[in-house]
This record gives sequence, C-alpha cells and structure tokens, in this order.
Amino acid sequence: MSPAAWVAPRMMYYAYQAYSDLMEPVRAAARLTQGMLQNSPGPLGDMMAFRHLAAGCEMLTRATLTHHRPPYGIDRVKLGKREVGIIEEATLVTPFGTLLRFKKDVEVTQPRVLVVAPLSGHYATLLRGTVETLLPEHDVYITDWHNARDVSIAHGRFGFDEYVDHVIRFLETLGPGAHVVAVCQPCVQVLTAVALMAENGNKAQPRSMTLMAGPIDCRVNPTEVNNLATGKPIEWFEKNLLDVVPQRFAGAGRKVYPGFVQLTAFMSMNMERHIKAHMELYENLAAGESEKAEATKTFYDEYFAVLDLPAEFYIETVQRVFQEYHLAEGRLVVHGQKVNPRAIRRTALLTVEGEKDDICSVGQTLAAHDLCTGLKPYLRKHHLQPGVGHYGVFNGRRWNSQIYPLVRNLILAHD
Repeated sequence: MSPAAWVAPRMMYYAYQAYSDLMEPVRAAARLTQGMLQNSPGPLGDMMAFRHLAAGCEMLTRATLTHHRPPYGIDRVKLGKREVGIIEEATLVTPFGTLLRFKKDVEVTQPRVLVVAPLSGHYATLLRGTVETLLPEHDVYITDWHNARDVSIAHGRFGFDEYVDHVIRFLETLGPGAHVVAVCQPCVQVLTAVALMAENGNKAQPRSMTLMAGPIDCRVNPTEVNNLATGKPIEWFEKNLLDVVPQRFAGAGRKVYPGFVQLTAFMSMNMERHIKAHMELYENLAAGESEKAEATKTFYDEYFAVLDLPAEFYIETVQRVFQEYHLAEGRLVVHGQKVNPRAIRRTALLTVEGEKDDICSVGQTLAAHDLCTGLKPYLRKHHLQPGVGHYGVFNGRRWNSQIYPLVRNLILAHD
C-alpha cells in the first residue's frame, strides 16, 4: 500500500502533537516558577502556600508524555558477595528493534536467556525488574523494540510475521543452547517462533521456553480486554485507532497505532486509581514527603513513556490473536507456512499465570500445553501464582521469591 493511501481522515496525531507543542511554553514557565519557589530564602520557602504552589507547578510540568526509551539504569549487579559492572551491548540492531545484552564483567559462563518484551505501547524497560532478577545467574538479552514513529517507511512493514522473524533471528544470534522467556503479548509469537524452528530443524531452537501471562487462547475466561477486542469488527480498529506519523519525525508517513492512544485505553480501565495516585503525589510534594513522591514519579515516568506500534503489527495481532484465535485453533500461518506446535519436542515448557490477572486471565496461557502435545510430560510444567495480578507475574516480591525460582530451576535443568 502506498503512503498516499495511508492518510488518515481523523488527523488525531497532528492534533495531539500540536497540543503538546502548544503546552511546552506553559510547562517551561511552570519549571521556572517551581525552581524559584523551591529556592526561596528563609521562611518563605517553608510557607505552606509556597509549597502547594511549587507542587502544583511540578504537577503541571509532569502533565506530558515522552517518546524516548527511559534508561534501564542497571549498571551493577551483585554476584555472591561482590558487585560486578553491567554494560549494555547492542548485539544485533534492525530498524525495528535491538537485541540488547546486559553484559557482565565476569569470565564465568552462565545460561543465555532471551527476554522477549511486549510491543504494546510501552518500552521494554517495563521489564527492568524482570531483568534485574535474572541477571545474577544468567547471561541476559532483551528485545528492545524501537518506536515506530522513528522508523522510516523505507524500511518497509513490520507485522506479526516480522515479529516472529525477529524472535527467530535473535535466538539464532544467541546460538544453540539458549533459553527464552516471553512476557505477556509475545507469548503467542514466541511459541510460534519455537514451533517453526522445531518444524524446520533450526539448530538454535531454545532448550527451554517460559511463557508468562500471555494470550495463547483468548477464548478461555475472556477478560474486559478480550471483550473490547471482539466487540468491534477489525475495520473499526483500522478506521478509528490508526493514524499517520507527522512529517517532523523520521517515520513520517508510516501508519501506526499511536502510543498515546494505547496509554489512554490502559488508563481508562483504572482511571480512579490513576487520579488517586496523582492526588496523593500532589499532597506528598506539598508536604515534602520526597521518598513517597519519588516512588510515584518513577512509576509514571516509565508509564508515560510511550512508543507507536506499526499499524500492520497491531491490526494483525488483534485479528489473529484476540478475534480469530489462529494459533489456538491450529490455523496460524506465517510466511505461508502453517504453524505446528506439536513439532516442539526438545524445548521444555513452563507456563505461568496470576490468580488475579485481569488482562490475561487464568487458563489463557495454560492453553499452550494443549498445543504442545509433542512434549513429554516431564518437559512441561504450569504454575498458577496466588494473589498476583498481571504485573505481579513478572515484577515484584512474589516474582522474585516464588516465580523466579521456578524459571531458574527450569533453565538449570535443561541448560
């Protein structure tokens, strides 16, 4: 399809960008005012009115989205009783993603693990906690997806099949004997990639595959997310949710599902919680409770960093995964080849779900076992984690203490 045929009638991206540009002088003025108030001498700086005004100014400066990947901020990791340095190494770079390695300053050989991050409107840095937990005992790589608005249309399309291609290519770069951990959305693409590698006798097929909170079969216990996906025909998504990148960016003319649209959808599901969090942030700033304020700011700095998805990837994922269940029904085709999960015979499988997951409900990831019937029973394991929602499956206390040990043991048993 030519770029001319991609001109969206709604022009929402241009409106969003115009509003963002218009507000930048206002935010700049608020930053200047905030600095003056916070540096006021003597008792003036301690006056409650001044502190509330400074807090209001800071809230105004934060009322914006960013479109650049936040830093991972993992520069050291503890190995036993000592700390070693971490260097981020771009092992392979394509226009749409980087295979990023967290290289440790050690000579010991550790199991190589590819963490496959979602391409769903946020950057792979959302999995920072996942990576930090894996790092001490593994040689960790991650799929660091690029913002589609920064990718020239000269680089062509990036759809469901191209995502699978990237997973295969990244595993081939790691080489035979690696392991793969998929989080959320890409569980489908990772299972697809491993099935194709097995069917084609690819020597780089991983030794283990961990699928965490992923939509393998969305027919099972449908969530609100699933109902939203099936509530409209695919043409509605194409007409109402896609737009074209404005001329000022490297990806000008590329049709995308904008990250700000996805963020709006995410926030609308829990709007009361987000409003409450920002009201508490304002109170913490005004009261000088910097530690509480910093925790909230850190979360929303990450949450408000958005990336655009290539339109073809978004539409194909909605249609194949959430509407028509191609993989679950045994009719998924990638580049003309039918995907056959039964071909997987050597890659051990672990599936993990959260009891309170309202995005990918109980049973949707477990369904992978019904597809991977070529695996012997001792090569398949499922874990349902009590008391956690979606993000608790791969981040936080229970991930560290109860889920990660299962992932580590799987990798050790098959490395």
